[in-house]
Amino acid sequence: MPSENFKIYARLAALSLSILLSSLSTSIVNVALPNLAQHFQASMQEVQWVVLAYLLAMTTLIVSVGRMGDLIGRRRLLLSGLIVFAFASGLCAIASNLWFLIAARALQGAGAATLMALAMAMVTEALPKEKTGSAMGLLGSMSAIGTALGPALGGILMSSFGWQAIFSMMIPCALLTCLLVYRYLAPDNFPANQTRVVFDYVGSFLLAFSLATYALAMTMGRGSFKRLNAILLLLAFIGIALFVFSQNRIAKPLIHLTLFRQPELRNGFVMSALVTTVVMATLVVGPFYLAVAFKLTTTQIGVVMSSGPIVAALTGLPAGRLTDRCGPTNMYRAALVVMLVSSGTMAMLSGHFGLAAYIVPLVLMTAGYALFQAANNTAVMQNIAHEQRGLIAGLLSLARNLGLITGASLMGSLFAASSVHQIATPDVVGGLRVTFAVATGLIVLALVLALYGRLWRIKLTQ
Repeated sequence: MPSENFKIYARLAALSLSILLSSLSTSIVNVALPNLAQHFQASMQEVQWVVLAYLLAMTTLIVSVGRMGDLIGRRRLLLSGLIVFAFASGLCAIASNLWFLIAARALQGAGAATLMALAMAMVTEALPKEKTGSAMGLLGSMSAIGTALGPALGGILMSSFGWQAIFSMMIPCALLTCLLVYRYLAPDNFPANQTRVVFDYVGSFLLAFSLATYALAMTMGRGSFKRLNAILLLLAFIGIALFVFSQNRIAKPLIHLTLFRQPELRNGFVMSALVTTVVMATLVVGPFYLAVAFKLTTTQIGVVMSSGPIVAALTGLPAGRLTDRCGPTNMYRAALVVMLVSSGTMAMLSGHFGLAAYIVPLVLMTAGYALFQAANNTAVMQNIAHEQRGLIAGLLSLARNLGLITGASLMGSLFAASSVHQIATPDVVGGLRVTFAVATGLIVLALVLALYGRLWRIKLTQ
């Protein structure tokens, strides 16, 4: 008979592997894009949809699958998501043409949405409450490890076994996770007299439509904003307006909009989107800055840029333990201060003190982000009613994904626009300063929400 400690570790392993698989599948494919373009005789613009289809499916479905888990059972849906993920990975590995591969990647992204949303939602019920922060920190570490490990692992598998291996290796990993979930996570427990499940399909469609059009508006055009981007953005706003209208008109909506009257939730979502936007700026802007300003090779740039995910992976679990010990509110405020200092330092010291003026703030920022994620996720999730944990976890993941999309698009465009050309060489130092001056402003806004959220909560209840 396994001990209770062993069962706790097995549950942690099941939830951690779910997060690892979803993040690893995001980054592992990037290294294979040139080979896929050659294999399928396609352009890089067409091959980019192998990445985009996965991200779009995960972003658009993550809230809906979180809510569905609340209604029909999170363990049951997580098992289904793992099976879908494994099946889609197999389809990717046997794809005979590019569009089949893109469709399979979209299905894989749908499975990954289930993994991302429900793993976080199940932390509070799978583990003792006093270990919530540590578990959230561990999940954050696994996400960072997946992001950092993806390109290296993908390169090794592809060079040894071909591009198909980066998909086929996901199958046994997903099945092992499925076994752990089935064996060690408690079965879903619903009252015997539970009424018929009512799921808001109209609201889910409108939200998915809005998120998909927003994501496409932010990612198509490779940083340039054209008529198609404007049309897609307009459609996203129309879709959100219709979604809000529908949620106020039905008895059992996908999202009870009154949730956003709770400052802890509202501020937690907004802060998550803001800080993720800033972190994504380092990933998008960094390679261009390092290549032009310091003339680094691709390998050297990869080493410098990997310092961020490595630090996040190493600090995730300690950050979770600090959260358990000192309280989530204190810790996410401290994390935002660290990120504010690092972003401001990058904005002011760029062009001085050489490469260290980029690496040191980058390390500080990612460490602060790991602490923020553990603390903010704990603060948002710890007091949520059982029947809403999937939905709230989905909204948290959605906030993060929207931050990634917005950071990649807007911060990248800001860097390009502010890098004023001097003859033939862009002024990347000036571009970096402007970009991170704006990033510093976003962190200040997040810190204001963190410091004055309690005051707003008091005013709201008066």
